[in-house]
Amino acid sequence: MTLWHVILLATAATLALKLAGHLVPAGFLERERPARIADLLTVALLAALIAVQTLGAGQSLVVDARVPAVIVAAALYAVRTPFIVVVAVAALVAAGIRLIT
Repeated sequence: MTLWHVILLATAATLALKLAGHLVPAGFLERERPARIADLLTVALLAALIAVQTLGAGQSLVVDARVPAVIVAAALYAVRTPFIVVVAVAALVAAGIRLIT
């Protein structure tokens, strides 16, 4: 199986999943439990993506300037700082740490 076969299979699977989503009745998605699960699943997947991108490098675990930057960003976001300020301060923290080390 070549890379193109894998890409075509992944494309077909993604399209089938998207089409299956249209077959779910709208009334089912408007109920409280499925809506809550969908909301929580979105947050969990985003948190997992952030953790993997922050701490991962290939198959290893890396703790570098990104970790304190994400911690600072989370703290600023928790006190409802505007998003652009959160991003700028986190970038400055990471850059400062990399400059020192």
